[in-house]
Amino acid sequence: MMRELFETEVDQRVVSLGPGASLLRGFALGRDQALFDGVQAVIAQAPLRRMITPGGLQMSVAMTNCGALGWVSERAGYCYAPLDPSSGRPWPQMPDGFAELAADAAAAAGFAGFAPDVCLVNRYEAGTRLSLHQDRDERDYAHPIVSVSLGVGAVFLFGGLKRADKTLRMRLEHGDVVVWGGPARLRYHGVLPLQADVHHLTGALRFNLTFRKAG
Repeated sequence: MMRELFETEVDQRVVSLGPGASLLRGFALGRDQALFDGVQAVIAQAPLRRMITPGGLQMSVAMTNCGALGWVSERAGYCYAPLDPSSGRPWPQMPDGFAELAADAAAAAGFAGFAPDVCLVNRYEAGTRLSLHQDRDERDYAHPIVSVSLGVGAVFLFGGLKRADKTLRMRLEHGDVVVWGGPARLRYHGVLPLQADVHHLTGALRFNLTFRKAG
C-alpha cells in the first residue's frame, strides 16, 4: 500500500522526501508567467507530440524538448538527440530564466552548480498519467533531476530504488518544484491520472518541466 505524505500551509516550504530529495513548495511562483510564456514559445518551434515507446505503445502524455539535447524514443530504446526527429532541426534553446530557475532550485535542495542541458516539457490533460519509472538515460548520475509543476495540480508518486518499494504520494500544486539526486537519483517516480480541473494560467492543463544534465 502507498503511504500518503501530507503537508499544510504552516509547514516549512522545503519538505524532505528522504536523503537527496526535496519538495520545494511554491518555489517557482513569481517566475511562473515567464516560465509558461517560455513553454508556449518552445511548443511553437517544436510542437508537442505523443511519442511511441520502443514496445509500440503511444505515450499518454504529450511532450517536447528544449536545450542542447532532447529526450526521444527510438525502436532500440530511449536516448538523447541533438535534433528534433519530427523536423530534423535543433531543439529550441531554453528560454530565458529556465536554466537559472533549475540551478536555483537545485542549490536550494543541496546541489550547487547544476547546469542543465535538457528540459523536457510534458503536457497533461485530464486522465493522462505517467507510470513509475527511473530517469536513467543520462551519462552521469552525479547531476540531480529538477521537476517544475505549472497549472492544474497532480498527485506525484515517489518510490524507492526498486519498482516494488513503497511509494510516497503527494499533491503537487502550481509552482512546486521537486529535486532529487545523490542517493535518490534513481528513485522511481510517476504521476497518477490527472483529475479534471482548471487553473487560471494554463486552463485545464498541467505542464511539467523536467531539467536534466544529459551530455
